Amino acid sequence: MVRDERGWPVVIRNAPLLGDGTPMPTRYWLVGKDEVANVGQLESAGGVDRAEADIGLERIASAHQLYAAERTAALPPGYVGPVPSGGVAGTRVGVKCLHAHYAWFLAGGDDPVGAWVADRVAHAPAPICDATQ
Repeated sequence: MVRDERGWPVVIRNAPLLGDGTPMPTRYWLVGKDEVANVGQLESAGGVDRAEADIGLERIASAHQLYAAERTAALPPGYVGPVPSGGVAGTRVGVKCLHAHYAWFLAGGDDPVGAWVADRVAHAPAPICDATQ
């Protein structure tokens, strides 16, 4: 879904259900090696708590709702089984994983946590989105 300037994947988009029908809460997954490492450093330095404090739980809750709606809209027509729950990375309140927020932001999601991460990680990429993948 999102590639760097060399064509390497940075973010992949998961289906809302695994092959066996298990709900998949994480729609966007950060896979770029440098991006994963940079966000990991931010997380290990207290980034989750800082992001929540800087952004506020109300704005984060709105992002979770948007993410959940997008993921639900990707379910097959007429699907009646179990559905993924929660918002970004399956979270209902606050921030669970900066990687997941950043992945959605890079893929074009309206995510204030992902934007916060982008302002703080070293060498934030200028991703190339490919909506066909």
